[in-house]
Amino acid sequence: MVERALSFGAVAETYEQFRPGYPDELLEVVTAYAGGPIRTALEIGAGTGKATRVFAGGGIAVTATEPDAAMLAELRKHLPATVTAVQGAFEDLPLDTSYDLVYSAAALHWTNPEGRWERMAALVRPGGVFTSFASPIQLADLDLREAVRVARAPYLETDDVPSPDPRPPAERSMDWPGSELEQSEWFTDVRQTVVERRLLLSAQDYIGHLSTVSAYVLLEPAVRDEVFRLVLEVLPETVEIDAEVTAHLARRR
Repeated sequence: MVERALSFGAVAETYEQFRPGYPDELLEVVTAYAGGPIRTALEIGAGTGKATRVFAGGGIAVTATEPDAAMLAELRKHLPATVTAVQGAFEDLPLDTSYDLVYSAAALHWTNPEGRWERMAALVRPGGVFTSFASPIQLADLDLREAVRVARAPYLETDDVPSPDPRPPAERSMDWPGSELEQSEWFTDVRQTVVERRLLLSAQDYIGHLSTVSAYVLLEPAVRDEVFRLVLEVLPETVEIDAEVTAHLARRR
């Protein structure tokens, strides 16, 4: 997991080009949940700033942290002057400042689970909000999704990141990290919200997106090229993507 977490710097520019951003509805969801003004925010694992720009666009003073130097350099190319970009892993952030909002976009699963919520609680002011959200890109057509799985199977069994919560869905009331937040002594009013979204991508742009997924980044270049060739063979020219955003929200006690 550590190797996968630190793999993105090698594809930072590609990540910025092919990863979709986040919809403005996400900011609306978080603002409505907060129930009051959000003036300051801390972002954990900002990547190239896909989510950073959404929250900064809402007039929030964002401190965006990112551990990978190459990703941080790409991040700084795209940020408004109101954002402070800082290199640092979640586990190393100083705990002397708390924020109205702490959020993580498709990055929380890379953090160390030991002491995660105690550290998070120190960064969120009492009554403030924590949210984690992600938008896994999936082919909307299930038959096409299966065809892609079969095409890559000789080289890559799965491109998923394992959930930090190993329990089957039937045994938990919501997905991770909501399932952990519900058990935390520092947070309350845990909610899971979905923002529906569909996108149309060219087959080449879909491959571009796959090239930023850690499972493919870690393949040997020749193997990766062969996987992408096989996947392209089963794709139509344009594909519909299920790009819904699942957000978990909680309030600091």
